[in-house]
Amino acid sequence: MYRAPVDEITHALKAVSGLGEAIDDGKGGDLSVDLIDAILEEAGKFATDRIAPLHLPSDRQGSRLDDGQVTTPEGWKRAYLDWIEGGWNALPGPEDHGGQGLPMSMAMAAMEMWNSGSIAFALCPMLTMGAIEALEKHATDELRATYLEKLVSGEWTGTMNLTEPQAGSDLGALKTRAEPAGDGTYRIFGQKIYITYGEHDMTDNIVHLVLARLPDAPAGTRGISLFLVPKFLVNEDGAIGARNDVFCNGLEHKLGIHASPTCTMIFGDGKHGDTAGAIGWLVGEENRGLNCMFTMMNNARLAVGIQGVAVAEAATQKAVAYANERTQGRAPGWDGDGMSPIVHHPDVQRNLLTMKTLTGAARAICYACAHAIDMSRVGTDEEKRFWNERAGLLTPIAKAFSTDIGSEVASLGVQVHGGMGYIEEAGAAVFMRDARITQIYEGTNGIQAIDLVQRKLPLSDGACVAAYLDELDGVLETLRASNDTRFGEAGRYLEAAMADLRAATDWMMAKMADGEKQAVLAAATPYQHLFGLTAGGIYLVKGALGSANGVDRASPARFYAENLVGQSGALRDRVEQGAASLAAAGQALVA
Repeated sequence: MYRAPVDEITHALKAVSGLGEAIDDGKGGDLSVDLIDAILEEAGKFATDRIAPLHLPSDRQGSRLDDGQVTTPEGWKRAYLDWIEGGWNALPGPEDHGGQGLPMSMAMAAMEMWNSGSIAFALCPMLTMGAIEALEKHATDELRATYLEKLVSGEWTGTMNLTEPQAGSDLGALKTRAEPAGDGTYRIFGQKIYITYGEHDMTDNIVHLVLARLPDAPAGTRGISLFLVPKFLVNEDGAIGARNDVFCNGLEHKLGIHASPTCTMIFGDGKHGDTAGAIGWLVGEENRGLNCMFTMMNNARLAVGIQGVAVAEAATQKAVAYANERTQGRAPGWDGDGMSPIVHHPDVQRNLLTMKTLTGAARAICYACAHAIDMSRVGTDEEKRFWNERAGLLTPIAKAFSTDIGSEVASLGVQVHGGMGYIEEAGAAVFMRDARITQIYEGTNGIQAIDLVQRKLPLSDGACVAAYLDELDGVLETLRASNDTRFGEAGRYLEAAMADLRAATDWMMAKMADGEKQAVLAAATPYQHLFGLTAGGIYLVKGALGSANGVDRASPARFYAENLVGQSGALRDRVEQGAASLAAAGQALVA
């Protein structure tokens, strides 16, 4: 059974991401170290005691659809109501609409634990939090007054409606249309697919944020607007009114996250209301919908990275527990009676330490990204710009590296279980199934790599990435100065990885300057993994250097550096040498 690793999470927040330093510098608002511990301890209890026990039963039961109505698994609604009653949905919400206004890094730490309990459960509030931010920044005062308080409390939930059957990642191809009604509202017509929690039974209302085209909109992404379309209209007194013309037409049959209803939504079919057309309100400016939606999507990408960390943590805990219980063979040095627990076998230890350290590395990257978001909201304009760019740089790495390792770690968890891991009743396979979608939604990891190399590396003419690499080098300088023998050869391996990352970065910047787009795109994914692998290892060292209370974090950091970071040379080769072979061999795939 999952147990929230509160000590590991608070250590990563305070000693690695920078939150502790920010509090010391007076940039943490009313937040204190003791308050961090108290909040996350309670969030961990809810994840452990209320969410995690529902994970396997809800995965087997799933959500079901009957005549447009979705019923979530047994116990789901009660757990959600208890969750919002505890005020958890309001954690990062704006204070002037009932939120607690806590930093993004605190919200992400809590979200990690709730996702470890069950990704399918945490998906619903994740999207609601994104909707809150989009409306807070871009909606009219009237829309904010009508919807934000209910969304912040969690009494209503929010969704993000982008994808259509013919328009996946290419949003320029979407066809959903919005027709002005002449009274300040619009009539929305179209179909959206893969809409998480587009319909459910946990709240009285669902607020959909929908991308659609106005009649005279330009072609492509320049002609997309954003609209708020509630499931139920809201009366002037704030009470729920008539049903809007939007409904769920089907549920996807998925590999994992079975308890989360993934819906096909129909807008404007005439199923509800006197006339066809779902009533919606414009959010932001006409034809600027993507700008508004990216407010929601960028934070959602970080939140999906947290999902990767969360499933990796849960899979690791499950594997470690099993390895201590399962006996098989006699491990070297085993002097007990009979067979030894498999945790004593070196190969099993290698798998478990790979799982543990990859999880810690990804956690640190995600928390550092969340901290950058927090810092981008305080200080001078120049400080805000610096941290906003830092958050932009880290977001694609947090999303892609963390979800890649989420799938890898979950797969290793199945391996540790052996044949039992392939049997659903053992409870290891569910993590691998749940994790797989995280590499796809909110922008596939290939799209994240393209975003990193084409949009984020050039920020401030390369000064953003240069400052970040200098910061990582600073940690290695501290390691060298410490002369701490517990780290073994970690410094040497990480210095080599940093040299590979710097060389690959210089290569990437030069190719972009020369307009060699094919080479840049071919190298984007291995470059992204090289970046995450190196940064994650250095963050583990940083956390170990700042460790206290006798906790040994140096040994895991050493394992990561001496066993995993050596991949950096091969990744650099793929960046610098892989494009030509890819172009040549890739032609054979074209029908």
